[in-house]
Amino acid sequence: MGQRAAIYARVSTADQSCERQLRDLAGFAERGGYEVVEVFRETASGMKANRAARNQVMKLAQARQIDAILVTELSRWGRSTQDLLDTLNRLSGWRVSVVAMSGMTFEVDTPHGRMMATLLAGIAQFERDMLSERVRSGLAAARARGRKLGRQPGERPKSDRLGPKVLALVKEGRSYRWIARDLGLSKNTVAAIVSRNRPNAKNDLEMTV
Repeated sequence: MGQRAAIYARVSTADQSCERQLRDLAGFAERGGYEVVEVFRETASGMKANRAARNQVMKLAQARQIDAILVTELSRWGRSTQDLLDTLNRLSGWRVSVVAMSGMTFEVDTPHGRMMATLLAGIAQFERDMLSERVRSGLAAARARGRKLGRQPGERPKSDRLGPKVLALVKEGRSYRWIARDLGLSKNTVAAIVSRNRPNAKNDLEMTV
C-alpha cells in the first residue's frame, strides 16, 4: 500500500459544496496510490485562523498517522503565505507533506521544498511590507485631510460607558475595590469616575474592601 494520506477540502460559504473537491481528490489519491486514512471537509473563510477540520488534520500529522495531506490547491489549505509557510515547516518536522492536485509536493526538508520555502518566505515578507505601506499611506492621507488619529485627550470610552454603572454601585454602598473587580476596571479608574462626577467623593466612601 502507498503512503497514508488525509484528504482535506474546504469551501468558504455554506451555499458552496465540497463534493467536487472530494470526488476529484479521491480520484487523485487512487491514481497516486495513496491509502486514504480520513477525509475532512470544512466550510470556513480562507482567512479564518481557527479551522476545526484543519486542526484535526494537523493532529493526525503530529501523531504520525499520515504521510501526506491531499488538497485541490494550496489556497484551500493555507490562509496566507505566512500561514502556509508556518504549517509546512511544522509538517516537515513530522515528515508529512502537502500534495496539491497539480502533482506538486511541498516538503520543506527536500531541495525543492527548501527552494519553495525560500520563495514563500520572500512572498510573505513582501505581503507584510505592502500591508505596512498601505497602512502608512492611509494614515498619512488621513492626517492630510486634518483627521486626528488615535484616542484624543480626554476620551475615555470604557470608563465613560461604565460611569453610570459605577456611580449606581457606589450609591448602593459598594467599595471601590469591589466595583473594580466586578466591572474589570482598576480601583484608580473607579475613583477617577467618581471624582469626575462627584467632586467631594473622596470622603464619601472607604476605598478598601
